[in-house]
Amino acid sequence: MFEIFSSYLKEKGGLTDAELGEIRVVTVNRKLRKRQYLLQEGDISHYNCFVVKGCLRNYRVSEDGNEHILRFAVENWWVSDPESYNNGTPSKNNIDALENSEMILIEKQDFTNLLSNIPRFKDFIYNLKARSFDASQNRIMSNISDTAEEKYSNFIKIYPHIFNRVPLHMIASYLGVSRETLSRIRNQYAKDH
Repeated sequence: MFEIFSSYLKEKGGLTDAELGEIRVVTVNRKLRKRQYLLQEGDISHYNCFVVKGCLRNYRVSEDGNEHILRFAVENWWVSDPESYNNGTPSKNNIDALENSEMILIEKQDFTNLLSNIPRFKDFIYNLKARSFDASQNRIMSNISDTAEEKYSNFIKIYPHIFNRVPLHMIASYLGVSRETLSRIRNQYAKDH
């Protein structure tokens, strides 16, 4: 499992074998079965999680029992609950596996030490967080201003590797539309493309 993570860090962050050795010492391999939780509402998020294999979702359940999907995470993506992780507070979110999944976990204190000890890793994570923030801002703007059709079209273009792996009702939840609306849009999109 670490070999995939190592290749990712070499390619994306330019880390050396010595730096990767420091990282390897503090990583924990974790496997989840489909529908198994990585994090449940009320628990504190103590780890940064890198997805080696599989698909996870980060979601919140509203008071009326509806699930609102905040994001998906597939191979070579990171997932956690930043608010809980940063503040040490109980999570308002759930993270579970949509497929049998494998991941690398790094505990918060170990991650902080790596950022202090490995400048290239720190720069890589800084850039990763900046891109993640940009993506979040774009998603907020899309939710405010785009039509349901535009949201669907953008999702297919930006996340083609997720679209076919996630049930339709979860895509609807992510886009903030009803399943019926998404079915209508999908049928129209298929006719037009």
